[in-house]
Amino acid sequence: MRLDKSTLRAYPDGMNIIRRTLDIDANTDVRLREMADERGQDVAAVFAEAMVLLDSVVDMAGPDFAEDRRRLDAFRRSGAAVPLNEVKDWVASWWAAKELPRPVAHRS
Repeated sequence: MRLDKSTLRAYPDGMNIIRRTLDIDANTDVRLREMADERGQDVAAVFAEAMVLLDSVVDMAGPDFAEDRRRLDAFRRSGAAVPLNEVKDWVASWWAAKELPRPVAHRS
């Protein structure tokens, strides 16, 4: 799929545009197009926003194994965790009129 558009209306003047062609699976292509249509943007703009979001939540330098080990050891000592359904309910309530409080870990 070509993410490039010949008309670059969605980008500010002076933006350094690089043309790329990426191979993506059909489901990703459908979702990108749906998201672009929902937002009134072109696919390239949606893809660029997704990259910014990914960069903000994923440490591309690699995992912190020492921190992972500390958290696993703490869980093994306490047995306290937040059940997945509570996390899902909390996240689903974001931006709702009555957002749920952040779930608290407890023994499972």
